Amino acid sequence: MSLVARELVDPAFFSRLENIELRARSIVEGFLTGLHRSPYVGFSVEFASHREYVAGDDPRHVNWKIYARQGRLYVKEYSAETNLNLYLMLDVSSSMECANTGVSKRLYSAALAAALAVLALKQQDAVGITMYADRVTAHLAPRAKSRQLDEILKLIEASKACPVTDTYTGLSQSAELASHRGLVVIISDFFGDPLQLMKKLEQFRYRNHEVLLFHVWDRYERDLPIEGHVSFRDLETGEQLTTQAEAIRESYQQAVNDWRGEIEKGCRKLAIDRVELTTDEPLDKALLDYLVRRAKSFG
Repeated sequence: MSLVARELVDPAFFSRLENIELRARSIVEGFLTGLHRSPYVGFSVEFASHREYVAGDDPRHVNWKIYARQGRLYVKEYSAETNLNLYLMLDVSSSMECANTGVSKRLYSAALAAALAVLALKQQDAVGITMYADRVTAHLAPRAKSRQLDEILKLIEASKACPVTDTYTGLSQSAELASHRGLVVIISDFFGDPLQLMKKLEQFRYRNHEVLLFHVWDRYERDLPIEGHVSFRDLETGEQLTTQAEAIRESYQQAVNDWRGEIEKGCRKLAIDRVELTTDEPLDKALLDYLVRRAKSFG
């Protein structure tokens, strides 16, 4: 593992996340024994229902009390617990290079993706990653093998920022690669038309994925906390605009808040969790806070 990769998986950081379970809210498919309930029934973990006995069923699962009352054979069925397919979707468009607070959104997002991969692999879940801009630039299918983390990190390291005009096309291609139902985690700044974003997110929901958005900001982009003259440069088109911060701050913040509100409203309609993070916020604390809240939602 290279030095850059090691920086993404700092042991001190992950030791603080070690006991937090990353669970899917919805029932997911899988093949390995893990922490997640399967939509298929087997004879392994928790009682689910009864069905009539058929030749070949294991007699140990016959409910003899029902037989004594009704004279008919029924067997108990149990819900299996299986692994999760975790699909990490990482935006590598040029806007993710913004780094006014010292760390770029792309590096911050890469560390977040690495953290989630470590957590899931510790649970024997299958993890894959897709990098996208206006197209898919790299893809690794979910696996639970021992070297999967190394392969994910290599893919992240090799990724380069891509100038684009529409990242939602790349997101649509990414949806086609999430072939088995699971948890899709999209890490991006989501710049663009909220209505178009919702149409792309619907593709994941149509396939019965649970979807979680980590909405990553540079605080200067979100709040404009500066004074005097300010120059805006579009990292994807190169277009530049210079103006007075005080003169536009209120209208700028209102426009940003309206845009955020549209995305949040759309996510709620689709039953999608959305978490905002800023690059000046300690990633370990932000992630821990969210995962603790998420774990509590399962009771």
